[in-house]
Amino acid sequence: MIKKRGKKNNKNNIDQIFDSFIKHTIFKNKLILQINYTPETIPHRENQISQVASIVAPSLRLEKPSNLFIYGLTGTGKTLVIHYVKDQLLKKASDQNICLIMPYINCKLKKVADTEYRILAELIKKLGQKVPMTGLPTDQLYHKFIEIIDSKKQIVIIILDEIDNAVKRIGDEFLYNFTRLNSELTKAQISIIGISNDLKFLDVLDPRVRSSLSEEEILFPPYNALQLRDILKRRAKEAFKLKIVGEGVIEKCSAYAAREHGDARRALDLLRIAGELVERDEKNKINLDYIDKAKKRIESDKILIAIETQPKQFQITLLSIIELFKKLREKNEPIFTGDIYNFYRDLCRKTRIECLTQRRISDIIAEFDMLGVINAKVVSKGRYGRTREIRIDLPTHLVNQINTLLLDSLNL
Repeated sequence: MIKKRGKKNNKNNIDQIFDSFIKHTIFKNKLILQINYTPETIPHRENQISQVASIVAPSLRLEKPSNLFIYGLTGTGKTLVIHYVKDQLLKKASDQNICLIMPYINCKLKKVADTEYRILAELIKKLGQKVPMTGLPTDQLYHKFIEIIDSKKQIVIIILDEIDNAVKRIGDEFLYNFTRLNSELTKAQISIIGISNDLKFLDVLDPRVRSSLSEEEILFPPYNALQLRDILKRRAKEAFKLKIVGEGVIEKCSAYAAREHGDARRALDLLRIAGELVERDEKNKINLDYIDKAKKRIESDKILIAIETQPKQFQITLLSIIELFKKLREKNEPIFTGDIYNFYRDLCRKTRIECLTQRRISDIIAEFDMLGVINAKVVSKGRYGRTREIRIDLPTHLVNQINTLLLDSLNL
């Protein structure tokens, strides 16, 4: 009987939560605050929109546009502008009966852009054909791709977002191959638009790739606080019901994001998450406290994303720190670089990952210190020299999340 009552109480609690969300909402249209929303107008990016439009416009005469490389820090409107121009261009091409296709690939996504094969497979999929995600020779996929697009006279503009992520994983040879494809086409022509958050990305490319990829370049500068405030005001007006956003909230979001290199995406995330937290508390007003709460939550998510994208050697080093931290936490004993290296070597044997030198692991520990994941203080051990004393200052729930993420990533 007790168990049944417990189950009934659980069900009642869940029903109350669901009913509350159905009846009580402060949002009018939450989609407007999300990353994948493309507004009808994009303020403070008129110049960049005109530049992109001018570069891709020759496609409306079935002429190959120049390859374009767009770069700028996160949240400066690069992807937003490209999607905006893409939508307008495809509509105009359709009106003029011009054959134009613009497949888009986010190179940050796993199992989409972690091999040359998968990039080609994803492109072919977006063109309406199917190929297995593994198994065929890459040359065969190139032939298949050429066969599909060269069936008629058309322009193909391939958009590779966060292109630097793909190059870090698989090198830049695939970019060279793409830029050389036009020599094998008789009817169609290909152009590439590359988008990157890495301002120094072009410097690491092979000179052949760089010269062909960056025929045209556009830099997106960060938004300033006033521009961010204007963007947020416009979005908030459409996203929330009347009188939901409290005094000073927009300004605080804008100030936070302006400090983060003018990241409009961060400003929008802050406002959206603050709204979600207000709804959970069944309140009717976003005040300044909720912006602080949203900021803490975003920072936790940011750390998880940063760790997830680190190379295996970084991940196994951090896992060593966390496992040692958990072992010594009850004894309140400090962790030193040497302890971490010994634990790291054991994990390398288990995972069959190449073991780096202690000096390199010390450098990796310093990088985690800079990221704010750990606190590494240099201490003297007398005649034994100097070492780092490492502590983890993150909340326990976040440490547990990081631990689970690392175990999963390393297949442990």
